[in-house]
Amino acid sequence: MPYTEARPGIDTAELAYQPHGWQKPYRFVVIRRPKPEDPTDQLSLFPIGRYVYQVFVTNLDLLPLNLWRFYNGRAAVELIVKELKGDYPLAKIPTKHFMANEAYFHLLVLAYNVINWFKQLCLPPGFQTMKLSTLRTQLLLIPGELVRVGNRPLLKLPAHFLHRKTWDSAIKKLEMLKF
Repeated sequence: MPYTEARPGIDTAELAYQPHGWQKPYRFVVIRRPKPEDPTDQLSLFPIGRYVYQVFVTNLDLLPLNLWRFYNGRAAVELIVKELKGDYPLAKIPTKHFMANEAYFHLLVLAYNVINWFKQLCLPPGFQTMKLSTLRTQLLLIPGELVRVGNRPLLKLPAHFLHRKTWDSAIKKLEMLKF
């Protein structure tokens, strides 16, 4: 498959291919870029040698470079997978049983969604874009003491907790939510 230089550092190729079981051939567009020195946020399909490849299957009639630009802005799922691998324990699947692994995956996605809803509904804008690892160290992993006051549990936090106002505001917003 011959590559064409779309611009310096980006080569493109395209082909029509009908995978087994598909009703008709589809357009496959391949983007080849030199492997960067540092990893980027965009995950690659597979690194081979000194290049990184991305493959798109499409029915859009765009030039390969424009197609790459169009889809790259929409490929956020790869960033979510990267976050699930880095901040949540997705990198290690715990069993050899498909159903157990599926349940495990669904629990991780549920945890991811709960944290994102918590950030959007309860936290100020500066906290809403934080990854879980940052949110953990800034707000969630705080030493505290669970005590009972008037037969009601109460979490006592350190007096000089840096994000005390944010924590108190988040708790009030959580209490106002209807479940």
